[in-house]
Amino acid sequence: MMHYGLGQYGGGGIYMILFWVLIIIGVIYLISKSNISLKNNNNNNPRRTNYNDNNQNEKSIDIAKERYAKGEIDKEKLNEIINELKNK
Repeated sequence: MMHYGLGQYGGGGIYMILFWVLIIIGVIYLISKSNISLKNNNNNNPRRTNYNDNNQNEKSIDIAKERYAKGEIDKEKLNEIINELKNK
């Protein structure tokens, strides 16, 4: 029986190559469309945010004001913390 030049197995080798090429292309596509990105992973981490001294001082003052509002510290302690942070 003649297979018109497709070899003994009817071109099975070609189909196997096409199968693996499609699998590889599919995996690459899924990785590129996924939310997992090594490049952007560090940029979205809030713990790695670099605050300059001014922003850090403002944040610390806000925390001290919250503690005062909750009654954890008194007015004198609040003023002391604010003066210390502003003189830094």
